[in-house]
Amino acid sequence: MSRSPGTPRLLRRLNDRSALELLLAEGPLTRAELGERTGLSKVTAGQLLARLEDRGLVEVAGERAGGRGPNAALYGVRPSSAYVAGLEVLPESVTAGVADITGHTVAEVTVNPSDGDPVRTVQAGVERACAAADVSLSRLRAFVIGTRGMVDPRTGDVRFSLDLPAWHVGVLAGLRRTLGASVTIENDVNLVALAEHRYGAAVGVDDFVVMWAGVGQGLGVMLGGRLHRGITGGAGEIGWLPVPGEPLPSEVRQPNSGSFQRLVGTTALRGLAGAYGVPGAEVSDQVRSGGDDYLDELAARLAVGVAAVAVVLDPGLIVLSGDIGRAGGDRLAARVQDAVARICPAPPRVVTGGVPGNPVLRGALVAALEQAREQVFSDTV
Repeated sequence: MSRSPGTPRLLRRLNDRSALELLLAEGPLTRAELGERTGLSKVTAGQLLARLEDRGLVEVAGERAGGRGPNAALYGVRPSSAYVAGLEVLPESVTAGVADITGHTVAEVTVNPSDGDPVRTVQAGVERACAAADVSLSRLRAFVIGTRGMVDPRTGDVRFSLDLPAWHVGVLAGLRRTLGASVTIENDVNLVALAEHRYGAAVGVDDFVVMWAGVGQGLGVMLGGRLHRGITGGAGEIGWLPVPGEPLPSEVRQPNSGSFQRLVGTTALRGLAGAYGVPGAEVSDQVRSGGDDYLDELAARLAVGVAAVAVVLDPGLIVLSGDIGRAGGDRLAARVQDAVARICPAPPRVVTGGVPGNPVLRGALVAALEQAREQVFSDTV
């Protein structure tokens, strides 16, 4: 089959996209540096930069002193060329953030759900964040919302969320009517995996798993650099993992009835802390202050889930996140790694999540930026 040669318009668009991604990755560059890194001539690189500057996508961001000639202008992506919103939805609050196209978070706010209506609650959060960022709602190119529960990858709707019963089929359509077609809903732990891959403990690693341990248990699975969601969006619902010594659920919609949930859920860990005399009002406080024996037992429980994941997926890296994973830090991660090595033929490395701040929100902004950049950077000519 013969192929038509690339048209000049297509080639310009591909060159523009490469240049914009390079400027994001490596910071401001001179015309000569951009030409050297892209393989373009100085003349072509100059034409490209002029075109992108006319479109409002790049700007002069400074100067670099050279030899005896004049200083060279440094070009960077114009931060205000596009904005995105990311949100984390919890039963008691919604946190919304606005970031510019470079990934810099310009505002973050938290609002309380007013009347239980997901659409009005999200709209209020986005409007508050836009006001704090001094960015009009019309300038947002993408919205990504992180929620607990299963999100159907075929429709984008929330299939089931025990903690957020108002989030159900039809909510996505309502959000898109209010905010636009670029709204996406994603499982919160999947978003943590995106954040860890971009900013945290899994930078440069394309096969890893985030284990969320806290209020609820979940996995974010990254294989080949892509999220694995499963056919129905149920991949990662590790709370339902059958484990020795714990009863199987008779009704999966009953709260905290999964076998692994019974082993590492909040109620179980409060009982474990009581048995070891560990003080603290919250489970995360108990994990921080717990002694060696308590942490060893906690690690052994978490290792049951980690080993099950390792023998099926062999990811090589497990990132512990959630309230418990983050509170335990390196002390807990090292113990989980040792415990898994005793029961798993191919034990993974186990580390603590490395994303600063709110990892769900950071992941939502990562996903939104990917969408926005695809729109903005693919239509430059």
